[in-house]
Amino acid sequence: MSSNNVNSPNMKLEVVLFGASDVDRAKAFYENLGWRLDIDIAEGDFRGVQMTPPNSEASIIFGKGVTPDNSGSAHSLVLAVDDLDIAREDLIARGVNVSEVFHYAGGPFNNAVENPRVGGRDPQGRSYLSFASFEDPDGNGWLLQEIKERLPGREWKLTQAQDLDVATIANLLRETAEQHDRYEKTHAEHHWWNWYAPYLSARQNGSSSEEAAAAADRYMEEVFPVLSR
Repeated sequence: MSSNNVNSPNMKLEVVLFGASDVDRAKAFYENLGWRLDIDIAEGDFRGVQMTPPNSEASIIFGKGVTPDNSGSAHSLVLAVDDLDIAREDLIARGVNVSEVFHYAGGPFNNAVENPRVGGRDPQGRSYLSFASFEDPDGNGWLLQEIKERLPGREWKLTQAQDLDVATIANLLRETAEQHDRYEKTHAEHHWWNWYAPYLSARQNGSSSEEAAAAADRYMEEVFPVLSR
């Protein structure tokens, strides 16, 4: 089977659902972790709470009537962290009972061997191979997995703007002004920010300056029609 995803539709892990025997207790637990509360909705016998870990694009939903069985049944939900020690310290400071750091004797997530968890970090300090674990009040299990550097091919092409420092933003604005100068000289009067916005968006999402300029031109043609001089 081909792994080529050129023509594949976007498919992102959005939400993991699990039950909670005490919804308020579970909500308080995840709020204490600093997770964002997205929604808390109740209707009849149903109550659903959606929360999102810091900087995560995937969320969790738990509550009453969310799953057929409200008991804790989620195992080894994985949270990727840049620094395992810092992540552990933060959780411990929030009153969470976190395991010591460990690695798997038979490789990541291999629970088929006897005594699968071995105390201490991966001996070679490799990404993906060092862990810690904790549970929420319902026994839903979480794993912290340290990923300092992802393996080649483990990242999709960027689809959203990255955080930029001031110097980078300044250079990008300078470039945008230079590119817009060409458009401004060949088109009638218009609001410069309407051209800047699609250009900047395209550049931040990985387009070249030529591709971004073309995208901005198309946007102006379609949304804010401007006559050529």
